[in-house]
Amino acid sequence: MDVEISKSVLTDITATTLEGIEGIEVAAAPLKVGEVLRQQGGPRRPRALKVTREGQTVSIEVGLNVEYGRSLVQLAQQAQRAVCENVELMTGLKVKAVNVTVLGVVLPKGAAS
Repeated sequence: MDVEISKSVLTDITATTLEGIEGIEVAAAPLKVGEVLRQQGGPRRPRALKVTREGQTVSIEVGLNVEYGRSLVQLAQQAQRAVCENVELMTGLKVKAVNVTVLGVVLPKGAAS
């Protein structure tokens, strides 16, 4: 019996895993030239999260924003481990790579502006 797991499920597992890590958030995907006008008041901007599946292996690319004052390297490594473990545990697929790019630094939630 074959069970097919869609890319959207893999993306949701990854996003939910990352939401559970304090000090990081999935960044918004970079806009292409001309997209700024279409995004104003339109649908929510897509996140910098890409899942590529080849047979029984998965590669994941994610862009993160990290809270100011936190260790970029430690949080990126924590994100890699957590995503790899959860995707493999929940799907049975082998994670080939979790590539993390820190795209920005943000103020901690609740910090004075």
